[in-house]
Amino acid sequence: MGIFGAIGIAQSGLTVHRTWLDAVSDNLANLSTVRPTSEDAFRARYVVAQETPGAEGGVQVAGVAFGDAAGRLVYEPDNPLADETGYVRYPDIDMSSQMAQLIMAQRGYQANAAVVDRAKETYQAALQIGRS
Repeated sequence: MGIFGAIGIAQSGLTVHRTWLDAVSDNLANLSTVRPTSEDAFRARYVVAQETPGAEGGVQVAGVAFGDAAGRLVYEPDNPLADETGYVRYPDIDMSSQMAQLIMAQRGYQANAAVVDRAKETYQAALQIGRS
């Protein structure tokens, strides 16, 4: 790993955690999205991360997995989107699970940002030593 390897690895972590935060926030925003039973429910997004191939280290987003399109049926006969039997379709998203994922993604993002800050401070200190 070169002298700037720590920043590169942390940057890859920042990218993955930002993508994870985006997915979780999208899931939470669509928690109450209602659809008719004739349509698919909102499908939750889950980020799939993998190690970056090669000797550089780091991680990358390998893809996005989607939740179940069937969602969950809820009896709401007064809803304008309800079918003839009174059911509508909601996404099958667990708010507590999403909040836990939000906290993990946020902490991972903060940890990688701290690595970038510390590496920057270290490189600046090394430059000051060189000037002295």
